[in-house]
Amino acid sequence: MFLSKLILQIRPVVEEVVSAQAPPYTLFISICDGKRRAKVRHATADDFSTAWRSAVSKARRAAKDAEMDVCWLKVDWVTGIEETTWREIKRKLTTLTPCFFRNGIALDRDLKFAFLEQEINGNAMFYGGKKIEHAAINESKFKAYVRRRYQEQPEVDFSDENPVYVLSTKGFFTNGSAPPVPLHGSGRNIGRRRVKEIDEVTVARLILTSSQYLARQVRASGQFRYGRHACFDRNINHYNALRHVGSIYAMLEAWELTGDQKLKDAIDRALGYLTRKIIKPVTLPSGREVSYVVDGDEIKLGGNSICVLMLAKYVSLTGSKEYDLLMERISLGIDYLQNPDTGKFVHVLRYPDLSLKDEFRIIYFDGEAAFGLMRLYGIRKDPRWLAIVEKAFKYFISAEHWRAHDHWLSYCATEMILYRPEEKYYEFGLKNATDYLDAMEGRIPAVPTQFELMVAAEKMVYLLKRDKNSAHLLKKFDLDRFYDGLHKRANHLLNSYIWPEFAMYFKRPRNIVGSFFIRRHGFRVRIDDVQHYLSGLIGYLYYLLRNRTHKASNNQVDEDILEPRLDFDSKTIDNAKEHLKSAHSSTD
Repeated sequence: MFLSKLILQIRPVVEEVVSAQAPPYTLFISICDGKRRAKVRHATADDFSTAWRSAVSKARRAAKDAEMDVCWLKVDWVTGIEETTWREIKRKLTTLTPCFFRNGIALDRDLKFAFLEQEINGNAMFYGGKKIEHAAINESKFKAYVRRRYQEQPEVDFSDENPVYVLSTKGFFTNGSAPPVPLHGSGRNIGRRRVKEIDEVTVARLILTSSQYLARQVRASGQFRYGRHACFDRNINHYNALRHVGSIYAMLEAWELTGDQKLKDAIDRALGYLTRKIIKPVTLPSGREVSYVVDGDEIKLGGNSICVLMLAKYVSLTGSKEYDLLMERISLGIDYLQNPDTGKFVHVLRYPDLSLKDEFRIIYFDGEAAFGLMRLYGIRKDPRWLAIVEKAFKYFISAEHWRAHDHWLSYCATEMILYRPEEKYYEFGLKNATDYLDAMEGRIPAVPTQFELMVAAEKMVYLLKRDKNSAHLLKKFDLDRFYDGLHKRANHLLNSYIWPEFAMYFKRPRNIVGSFFIRRHGFRVRIDDVQHYLSGLIGYLYYLLRNRTHKASNNQVDEDILEPRLDFDSKTIDNAKEHLKSAHSSTD
């Protein structure tokens, strides 16, 4: 039985660490088959062997009763106990973002009825719903999980004065094909594997698995499975055309690196759905024929801009001419949305009558428009598209758009500098990133768009270092602080990646493993969430590879290289793929 192999493999490393502690010992064993939520059993004893035998016996019985073909095993042990009251727990929860409680809980002093942090969050026991802005006890879900977890039903009384016990834990995880990996204990990293360094291989793993996740979400029709709430595998039935297009773009970025044919097939299916169902022909008042991405009854600047960005990427990678006319028509449609005198864009029109719905909706749309048209200019060198962006930037600068600290503005400023390395664009990009460092340093949640902002800004800094005419602008830019923030953000993203040791506590582990979640939204997994994590990590991997190559060449810079990108070296990707084969993840 594979469970026996996992138990034999993990016991020595657990025993070595736990036996060094003072008794008693409380051990939790979590078992999972990848298809269903993990079964968790635990035991307490004054010596390790007794606690181990008891916990293992309970786990084996649970596996047999559930007819579970176990593939993942996780062992946790209690390292600290703090007695408190439900009143204090409730007070603490009001200070936390939803799902950010990072400890286990026991209902009694002897830890007979106890729960890991992952059980609590995986079953939404401290999630009050989207209408409550802070963490809160969900009494119905808490009691429902207690009924499933324990045959002997404890009485759960949330009265303020009743005692409760907060647990700190540590653990190991194994899938049997690699040595057990140590897991972080209490704190913001709790429950996920320790990673010594977020290096090229680690980042490549995240890119490969999350792009494969997106590929699996593309149905035969080409429509995405839009998203799900991981705790209970509930589908998000809403659909958004902009996010459909943006997810294809991120998949193309990943396909450029991996060459994964299944990913390319999924891209083509999603493109087919886009052109058949989402993009519509429109006749402008002038009589000009254009095309628009239509979302319900709306024509959004953002959706059309990302579509141009995505199609330009597709053409640059494949050499296909299939979408040339479509790119032209959508770009002309974007031109119609710009005031030719001020450079300002209109954000939303009604379809099909083209009446104004929203002059402004969200700052993202402006940066997306400029970025998409700059990428189109990059492959076509048609001055029409550059002229639109130059007018737009005149407006962005006068309106001080950099105060929004938007990742799309960071992308488009960096792209503009590739072709117009003028100080005003550098200054805009630096302000967009620099003035946000204070806010970013204080942000605990892993927000992928913030990471994208920094990755795009890093590319601009790279260009600026080599621009003798404008490099002086960096004198006011704290490079050490910037790069320290970049690396911290990269490492913090690891807490939103769905490792197997995270996935196992949700209802359908295989449906989400290898993707990314948004913890504060009840562990939401949505295609655009994965898109932004994926794009940011791809940019970060380019930075890591470029930086390593730069150091290997004794810090000599090739002045003939304009575009600061390097292809993945085959050894890195091969190593990443081998690493993936050794893990139970979405590449199985």
